[in-house]
Amino acid sequence: MTDTTPAPDGFRMDRRTALATTAVAATALTVAGCSSTSDKSASAAPNPTPAKKQGNVLANTSDVPVGGGIISGDTVITQPVAGTFDGFSSTCTHLGCKVNTVEGGLIKCPCHGSTFNLDGTVAGGPAPRALDPRAIRVDGDQIVSA
Repeated sequence: MTDTTPAPDGFRMDRRTALATTAVAATALTVAGCSSTSDKSASAAPNPTPAKKQGNVLANTSDVPVGGGIISGDTVITQPVAGTFDGFSSTCTHLGCKVNTVEGGLIKCPCHGSTFNLDGTVAGGPAPRALDPRAIRVDGDQIVSA
């Protein structure tokens, strides 16, 4: 026997009919919400390939001395040999202080005396590992984040 509950206006609907009606209504709303009213046809020509995203400019190549480096924001940029640029995080791997100078062929941390070579490897001090690399690239005469 099916259970029906009279509504205040005398209309009766069993549970199965109510659930089925709700399911149909939900499906119809989902289909309506997913359909597109755009005038673009499926055979329209695809968008051209977007241009390569321009990274943030960190420095000019002329700003970075050969055999040295600079700190730009949170990135250390070195040029160990002419035309070769490397990027590293400015966060020291010892306790997270920020390195603050690049001089004498070393990247120096002021907090506990850690020093790093221009390739980011540990030269001395308590730092347990090399500086984390940062992706950079040369774009014309600028060094940008990659």
